[in-house]
Amino acid sequence: MGRVAPPGALLVALAVLGASAAANVELSGVFQEMVKSECHFINGTDRVRFVKRFIYNRKQYVHFDSDVGHFVGDTPYGEKVARYWNSDPNWMEYRRAAVDRHCRHNYELSTPFVVERRVPPSVSISL
Repeated sequence: MGRVAPPGALLVALAVLGASAAANVELSGVFQEMVKSECHFINGTDRVRFVKRFIYNRKQYVHFDSDVGHFVGDTPYGEKVARYWNSDPNWMEYRRAAVDRHCRHNYELSTPFVVERRVPPSVSISL
């Protein structure tokens, strides 16, 4: 697992200490770092695709796609990160197993509530 980026560490410190402790620091108001995990299900769990996207300053810099089987860099910095993460066999095995651990597991948990729901929705309109 990686280290926390300096902007992320600053935001965490401000959240813990409170913004009043860092009154001289001007915040940009832009969300700096985000990680998104997606599960794509085709025909139930017959074909499942797991995608994990790493975004910094609204730009995706590296992503993992279970169909490809390794990290792919989307920017020059992302290419360096992808090479580093792809060089660790234990980390890659953990990432590849995310399809079963994350996607299929959650599909089985949510199927009775989402897919097999047979009650028609009721709508009421009031002024």
